[in-house]
Amino acid sequence: MKIGAHYLGNGNCEFTLWAPESEAVSLKVVSPQEQSLPMQQLEGGYWQLTASDIQPGTQYYYQLNSGEPRPDPASYLQPDGVHKASEVIDPSFTWNDSEWSGVPLESMIIYETHVGAFTPEGTFEAIIPRLKDLKELGVNAIELMPIAQFPGDQPTDDSHAYRNWGYDGVYPFAVQNSYGGPLGLKRLVDACHQHGIAVVLDVVYNHFGPEGNYMSLFGPYFTQTYQTPWGSAINFDSAHSMDVRSFFIENALYWLRDYHIDALRLDAVHAIYDLGGKHFLEELAENVAQLSEQQGRRLYLIAESDLNDVRIIRPAELGGYGLDAQWSDDFHHALHALLTEDDIGYYQDFGKCEHLAKAYKDTFVYDWQYAPHRQRFHGNSARDRSYTQFVVCIQNHDQIGNQLLGERLSKLVSYEALKLAAGAVILSPYIPMLYMGEEYGEEAPFTYFVSHADPELIQAVRQGRKAEFTAFHFAGEPPDPEAPETFLKCKMNWEKRKEGKHQVLWSFYQQLISLRNTNPALVKRDRQNIEVGSSEADKIVWWRRWSDNNQIFCLMNFDSCVVTFQPGLTGDGWKKLFDSAEDKWEGPGSILPEEISSGQELTLTPQSFVLYESSV
Repeated sequence: MKIGAHYLGNGNCEFTLWAPESEAVSLKVVSPQEQSLPMQQLEGGYWQLTASDIQPGTQYYYQLNSGEPRPDPASYLQPDGVHKASEVIDPSFTWNDSEWSGVPLESMIIYETHVGAFTPEGTFEAIIPRLKDLKELGVNAIELMPIAQFPGDQPTDDSHAYRNWGYDGVYPFAVQNSYGGPLGLKRLVDACHQHGIAVVLDVVYNHFGPEGNYMSLFGPYFTQTYQTPWGSAINFDSAHSMDVRSFFIENALYWLRDYHIDALRLDAVHAIYDLGGKHFLEELAENVAQLSEQQGRRLYLIAESDLNDVRIIRPAELGGYGLDAQWSDDFHHALHALLTEDDIGYYQDFGKCEHLAKAYKDTFVYDWQYAPHRQRFHGNSARDRSYTQFVVCIQNHDQIGNQLLGERLSKLVSYEALKLAAGAVILSPYIPMLYMGEEYGEEAPFTYFVSHADPELIQAVRQGRKAEFTAFHFAGEPPDPEAPETFLKCKMNWEKRKEGKHQVLWSFYQQLISLRNTNPALVKRDRQNIEVGSSEADKIVWWRRWSDNNQIFCLMNFDSCVVTFQPGLTGDGWKKLFDSAEDKWEGPGSILPEEISSGQELTLTPQSFVLYESSV
């Protein structure tokens, strides 16, 4: 059943709530005029009321039995934060995207964005003027980190209000008020579509945040059978789970249908526990596929998973859940460890050229291999799935935030290594994802930040954050996640994209994206059309891809020294297509020939890569 406050027009509004353990439920209207209206009990523990003289902007609570009034679990707007009244919204909006048909998943260049840190204003509408630059870069999909209402201070100024990564959301349907609420989000999505840019929304279906979480008062949304890193798991397979599942499925459809979102990124699906005959993710995929057919455009589900398990993206007829794509952390870890020589935590399982080579060829480095950090066998084979079902990156919010000081790659490696990383990701056969500012070498950190009201919770977050880094043997103190200045330091320096080496790196990314989209061998992303190899002694990873008569050969040097390597190519007529060491990319200068033949040795500058093309 569709829950929440649905404005019907002409002052009429239908309120629907699931509260199966309550004996009486009342709607408590608090603004503009206080009134208490009893709700009618329906089958299955639902309560409903159609009220008149309710206009958009009306604020309300629900009162269960004789308890304290609480906000609507399916609230569409929390104008004064997570503890205050919910607000009725007018869903009407004049869309200008009737001709929009979306961006095919396999063609996406994704740009992950935190709304609050992306612009000085920290709003949806402040992103709109930047869309032209993103489109010029080659980006055709932006991914918004979670925007469901999370806790925060009442705003005293735009900079200090409601600072949070978004994964502490407690109202899955409510668009974050400080970002611009429902209207601001619709304007952003509409503008994105006008620019030919799809919108991916990060949603959290594995936990609720700790502050303002009143869900358990309304019904059995949680189960004690499983525990997550954030507490009791959401109830997807115990008594009353069908209504909990319905709540989240309706949430997904709400974003895709009412806000014209193109894809959902599902946070940490490994923490969605369901031992029923049909996994929640499979049921979700079925419902999204049905909506996609009704809408006449493809809608996508992309999972974040720590499992290296392709059952998530296999179709249901092959025993899978039928999601469209998933992140591949192995690719990131293999590339990061090679570039930084980091061996803390999960990076212990990586660091060799053969790991990155396998990530290129087989997607998962650990496909039922023993993982020393995990001290167990991990993963399964992805070789029966398309490359374009996997999203890869060298930076994202987690991987930057997992550094003690939130250091981006630009603070950890050389400029040459930044270019090497860009080439490795963008020229891969996978769906590439950039993290905001990566394209010009943004140096501002991205650390964990929150704004809570409870002093005990604030202290727990501080201690928990410190304990995480201590466990991984980081030396030093992480920034205080509660401090406003921690958040303010994470604001991007957008103007740098047109300055010096930052501008050169921006053009470098632009050129790589153009090559990815136009070169026949790079456009073809089939597993049978790629050959990959590595040399540990030389710190070299190479790959060859082809489509009909067109071939591309890539040689990547991860060594900090000059390396001479004989690639073993066959045939002549290999012409240099791209060289990261060239002067125009602020490199040390190319020492590679413009054309090479079979058996010829090549000398690469440190931390560089080169592309050769053959059309014979």
